[in-house]
Amino acid sequence: MYAIIESCGKQYKVAEGDVVFFEKLDAEEGKKVTFSNVILVSDDKKVQVGNPYVKDVKVEGKVVSHGKGKKIIVFKMKAKKNYRRKQGHRQPYTKVEITAIKTAAKKTTKAAETEAQEKVEA
Repeated sequence: MYAIIESCGKQYKVAEGDVVFFEKLDAEEGKKVTFSNVILVSDDKKVQVGNPYVKDVKVEGKVVSHGKGKKIIVFKMKAKKNYRRKQGHRQPYTKVEITAIKTAAKKTTKAAETEAQEKVEA
């Protein structure tokens, strides 16, 4: 099962257990993060496409760490004008491990399982 989510102005294809690098998110390390802007969900049986988002589907993840990417050099130059500017940049990121893709169908089956267990125990 995989999903395509929208976050930070970009789209990411994620599956359970994946580690994804998002642009800097406001979350502390070890905290849970929920992405509700799910564009597409696919399991073995069917594909759900949103308009623009799929309803009742959420992707949950855990923040692993924060960091900065590799340095890139931004060099501006205008020929014959003696204009040169050199600047470096390191993009901050948040490393997230995807823990679950929760759909409406999973919620109903889990609720049915818990009800069945309660009936057996009673």
